[in-house]
Amino acid sequence: MKMKKFVYKTFIVALSLAGMLPMTSCEKGKSYSELLKEEEHAVNWYLAQNDVVMHAPEDSVFITGENAPFYRMDMDGNVYMRVVTEGNRDNRPKEGERVYFSFVRKDIKAMYAGDEVQWVGNSENLGSAGGTSFIFGNTYLPSSTQYGTGIQLPMKWIGLYSEVEIVIKSIEGFTNDLSTCIPYVYKVRYFPAEY
Repeated sequence: MKMKKFVYKTFIVALSLAGMLPMTSCEKGKSYSELLKEEEHAVNWYLAQNDVVMHAPEDSVFITGENAPFYRMDMDGNVYMRVVTEGNRDNRPKEGERVYFSFVRKDIKAMYAGDEVQWVGNSENLGSAGGTSFIFGNTYLPSSTQYGTGIQLPMKWIGLYSEVEIVIKSIEGFTNDLSTCIPYVYKVRYFPAEY
C-alpha cells in the first residue's frame, strides 16, 4: 500500500505540473506548479539558515541538540530532521503499533514572506501526548494518513520519548496541506501507546 500511495501522489503531482490536472489553491491566479516552486524556495531559505547533512547517518547515530544539523531523510528532499532528544533507540515502534505524538508547527512559506508566525499545534509546551496518534507504517487508514508520512519517518531511526524538529514539504505533510503547497517546520515528541 505504501508504494501505491507514493505512486499515486507522484502521478497527481506529475499530471498537475504538466497542466493536465487542475489543482485548486487558496492563492488566486497561481498554478500548482507555481505554488510548488514557492514551496521549494521557502524550504531552501529556511534550511540555508541551518547546517544540513544530505543523508541520515548509516549507523543511525545522530548529532543531537537544539543546534544539531538537519538531516535529509528521504531521496527527494521532502523531509529534513533535527534530533533534539534521541529518546530510547532500543524502544522504537514496530510496524502496526500505535504511536502518540504532540506537536507544534510553523508555516515556512509565511516565514519566508516575512510574516510574524506563531507555533500552533496540539501542545504548547510539548509536555503531554494528548490524543494525537498514528499507526506506525500505516499508509491507508485515514486516522494515520491525515498526518502524512513525514511525521512518522523519525520513528524509523530514533526511539520513543524523543523530540525532533522536522521540515516537511506538503507532499509528505498533513493531507489538507497538499493542494496549497505549504511546508511546515514541526517540533514533535513521540510517546508509546501506554504513555
